[in-house]
Amino acid sequence: MEIIKFNDVSFSYAGCENRAIKNLNINIYPAEFILVCGKSGCGKSTFLRQMKQELAPDGDLSGEVLYNGTAIDELSPYVSAAEIGFVHQRPEKQIVTDKVWHELAFGLESLGMSTKVIRSRVAEMASFFGIQTWFRKSVIELSGGQKQLLNLASVMAMQPKVLILDEPTSELDPIASTDFISILRKINLELGTTIIISEHRLEEVFPIADKVLVMEEGEAQKYGTPLEVGEFLSSYGKSHPMYEGLPTAMKVFSEVNPEGKCPITVRDGKIWLSSLLGDNPQVQRINETNKTPKKEPVIQIKDAWFRYSKGADDVIRDLSLTINKGELFSIIGGNGVGKSTLLRLITGANIAYRGKILLNGKEINKYKYHELFTENLCMLPQNPKALFTEPSAIEDLLDMLDDNKYTEDERLQKAEDMLEILGLSHLAEMHPYDLSGGEQQRLALGKVLLLNPKILLLDEPTKGLDPFYKRILAGIFKKLQKEDVTVVMVTHDVEFCAEYFDICAFLFDGTVISQDTPRGLYSGNSFYTTASNRMSKHLFENAITCEDVIHLCEQNMIQNVMS
Repeated sequence: MEIIKFNDVSFSYAGCENRAIKNLNINIYPAEFILVCGKSGCGKSTFLRQMKQELAPDGDLSGEVLYNGTAIDELSPYVSAAEIGFVHQRPEKQIVTDKVWHELAFGLESLGMSTKVIRSRVAEMASFFGIQTWFRKSVIELSGGQKQLLNLASVMAMQPKVLILDEPTSELDPIASTDFISILRKINLELGTTIIISEHRLEEVFPIADKVLVMEEGEAQKYGTPLEVGEFLSSYGKSHPMYEGLPTAMKVFSEVNPEGKCPITVRDGKIWLSSLLGDNPQVQRINETNKTPKKEPVIQIKDAWFRYSKGADDVIRDLSLTINKGELFSIIGGNGVGKSTLLRLITGANIAYRGKILLNGKEINKYKYHELFTENLCMLPQNPKALFTEPSAIEDLLDMLDDNKYTEDERLQKAEDMLEILGLSHLAEMHPYDLSGGEQQRLALGKVLLLNPKILLLDEPTKGLDPFYKRILAGIFKKLQKEDVTVVMVTHDVEFCAEYFDICAFLFDGTVISQDTPRGLYSGNSFYTTASNRMSKHLFENAITCEDVIHLCEQNMIQNVMS
């Protein structure tokens, strides 16, 4: 019997004519691992929330959602809370107490468990998830990865039968993300917990899923095994918005030699590449033309030190960095190493207690506020909601355009043009808080772009974005670069950096450990690198993108035919 069943379910939000989900007929069986994917705004979060009584959105619902044969809205609050767990996208959103141990116990206390049961379950979860070393810490001391792990452990302490996760790794660095997904796999295999997860980063989740649901405009476009879905998306190629999200091994196979069994994992991809090309291919490197980069510094950080309070540990320590005019400059590193703090140093929101921060050769503290932020420096924060002040998307954009500089018609035209660029025209009248996470990210970006900055600072701008809109974002960055705008991006998205950015700096323990082109940096790494590099580095020296691997495969196949 199905543990979750959608019977011809459609739903539209209150006040909206368009349906967020349409005619869904989905059966999910006990112990299955289900991956949900699709473009931002396709209905993934709405679909997930229909399975959790407390989170079900207000609106018009037709059809029925059943849990073990009972309608979700007819479940007792106890059953819904105890048996259906939910982990949100943003780690901070779910934490409700001050201490780690109390957070683990909070759900159990709410269910009225005895002290003996609570202690036993908290101890078990802390041991299983490796939380013992920070068990008594304050939650504000935790990194993003630790907070998300704590959320998962707190939910699992209630021993749910179904675990629902809405893009849980979007704010995690590559290593923390891998660890988190591995734990989910372990929970599924060892406990038989049914897992339903939505994700944009499919590389690690796709191979371990039993079934994949591809959603498009609220409908189930395809529901099947990973291989079936991979074949379906490959048949469309790059014309399908989710094709670029497929695991690297599947894309390379589809483009190079789609015969035999398709590899899904990096491991399978390595074996397949060796069988295709042998152990010593004739062409092993990408031939690159040497570019002479501009050397016109716009941001210079010299021996900077920063801590949030006197006596606290330094978050930034002896950090020096130079960023040149017109560069697409990315900053990577684990959660909590100082990436966001570094961006705030550049804006002057944080003040280094030692060292200097210079913009165009002038110390940051010598700028007047108006001089610094008027068509000069602008920052997109990690939480896009921090920028929203108006009741609709278009009004939020209009708010950024100066009445004294533009006529009313010019302001409206600029706002509408930006919505078109961002793919949000159909959501112009929606409240920003009612948009999906990816749509909010795009709207927030639109707001800062309307300020015409010369230096654009971005904190995790690809968070919540699907592969389709990442390409649009990359196009926006390339256009800005042609106009000599400098883009500085903090990110965990190494694949995006590898494909589109000029320079990458790796932060560790508050300072820059290494800085190079993406090809120079990622080629030597094992974990902070791309799936393409991990899959091919036993044969190729500097292939870091899917296109690199495809190109080298094709070159070697041509050489083999010629010889």
